[in-house]
Amino acid sequence: MIDTRKLKELVKLMVSNDLIELDLRDPDEQVTLRRPSPNQSVPMMTAAPAPVAPAPVAAAPAPAAPPAEAPAAPATTDSDAGLVAIPSPMVGTFYSAASPDADAFVSVGTSVSKDTVVCMVEAMKIFNEIKADCSGTIERVCVENGDAVEFGQDLFMVRPA
Repeated sequence: MIDTRKLKELVKLMVSNDLIELDLRDPDEQVTLRRPSPNQSVPMMTAAPAPVAPAPVAAAPAPAAPPAEAPAAPATTDSDAGLVAIPSPMVGTFYSAASPDADAFVSVGTSVSKDTVVCMVEAMKIFNEIKADCSGTIERVCVENGDAVEFGQDLFMVRPA
């Protein structure tokens, strides 16, 4: 049986990337997800055991789709003037530390450089180190540990050095 958490992540990826159909296969299971196209009103989803010897399938390039509506920007304050955002480069789960018992990579007041790892974002069971890509001091942490984050969502605000 397919893990519902995996299924929810796949649906989130489809919505965030404006995909109409997603077909994944491995030796144990096959999942096909379809969203309604503009002229279709009912979403369809099928999950079935994969055949014993599935034929290799080449991934077709996804057709260009109009950009999805961007999430609403958080309200800015006068204290945000001059700050640089460190955005999430992907959809996933934000982690402030490498493990639950480890110290956070950075916190308010921490000085960072371009190569400083500031957090991890887990997407599809892969943990991705996120680097600051700017130099300065962390002024604000915009998300909580374990929060789901969207592509482009501000993770940190940095006062440039």
